[in-house]
Amino acid sequence: MPVYALGDSEPDIHPEAYVHPDAVVIGNVTIGAESSIWPTAVLRGDDGRIEVGARTSIQDGSIIHTTAFEPTIIGDEVTVGHNVHIEAARIGNRALISSGSVVLNGSSVGEGAIVAAGAVVSPRAQIPPLTMAMGVPARVREGYEVNPDLVQYAIDSYIARGKRFRAELRRIG
Repeated sequence: MPVYALGDSEPDIHPEAYVHPDAVVIGNVTIGAESSIWPTAVLRGDDGRIEVGARTSIQDGSIIHTTAFEPTIIGDEVTVGHNVHIEAARIGNRALISSGSVVLNGSSVGEGAIVAAGAVVSPRAQIPPLTMAMGVPARVREGYEVNPDLVQYAIDSYIARGKRFRAELRRIG
């Protein structure tokens, strides 16, 4: 897997985390236990720090970046779907950031919240805990109840998948 130091900044990847060989991790990045980073995901901690908590998945094609002014903090048991862009934002524990969504500078997604597929969370926006944000720009969908079973399934399936890939993935070509 391409893991790069940048100057004095080296990634700190927990030994129980899984980073796919085609993911890229650069600089000031911390990845917690049982987390998984999938093919073509890029975590680039060049201007500031990126923290990925325990049991969190960063799925295929996602880009996690930061700025010199604000870190990117992704909590524990977070599911970041395919092709997501998170830039200098805070994501609370057990949140689900659905495929193709964008979470921009200075924004926060509360614990257990869901950002719908393709949504754009504007700079400085605040998505409250246990809500669903949809659209461009993302707005909270009133009356939506987060299904904790859906969130737990996503967490558990990616922890198991990371363990399987660590044990069974092999390059054949």
